[in-house]
Amino acid sequence: MEQIDKAKSISIWIFVVPFIAVNTCLILITQFHQLFPNQEDIIHNTIPYIDGGASISRTARPYPSWLIFKPAMFLTSFLLIKYWLFNKDIVSFFEKDHKNINKIVYFGIASAIALTIHSIFLGIKFDNDFYKLFRRIIMLMFITFEIIAQAYLVATLYSLKNELSKYINKIYLLLKLFLVSILIIVAFISVPIISLPGNDFLGFNLKFFKHGLEWNYFIGVITFYLLTFFMWKKTN
Repeated sequence: MEQIDKAKSISIWIFVVPFIAVNTCLILITQFHQLFPNQEDIIHNTIPYIDGGASISRTARPYPSWLIFKPAMFLTSFLLIKYWLFNKDIVSFFEKDHKNINKIVYFGIASAIALTIHSIFLGIKFDNDFYKLFRRIIMLMFITFEIIAQAYLVATLYSLKNELSKYINKIYLLLKLFLVSILIIVAFISVPIISLPGNDFLGFNLKFFKHGLEWNYFIGVITFYLLTFFMWKKTN
């Protein structure tokens, strides 16, 4: 089935493009300080996946990091839209009027649009509380819509697992189900904590927790697409 091959091939790029872009920005800002005209932008001695020493936006916002980050996110947004439309066709092929089809497409495309808007405004300096709140809301919308779309897609594929038996590796489908469940659980546990005012909670520095969570959650979200690549079997 052509749509399965397309979803398989595009999914690996949805993992690779943002992974390389984000980590390239991190390497540049921590190791190649001479590239940054404003030395206040550079960061020293941090592995944010472990120590939460910087947020993703902090590494991607300064020039020249955004020259890599923004095009990569625009490309990722485009690939996401194509990915969700391909999955709509796949589900429709096996069950034309499945109850989750529209939800998968709406939330999936909405997440891609939110990512595009976030990327457009990244790096634009505007000292206004409403603007800062707007950026946070857009980022939250991207994460929320993305996880909802992933959850609906996994649930739908699992409901069609018998019909899809010759097209998928069920182990990877179960891994996707496990991954999405972990992402949802982590979100429910962490949102009340990171929403607390200030950066101190029972003597614990929330800033580093927020940053570390952001980097690792990012890996979790895009790993969904890596698992997609391995889940689908080539149909030709």
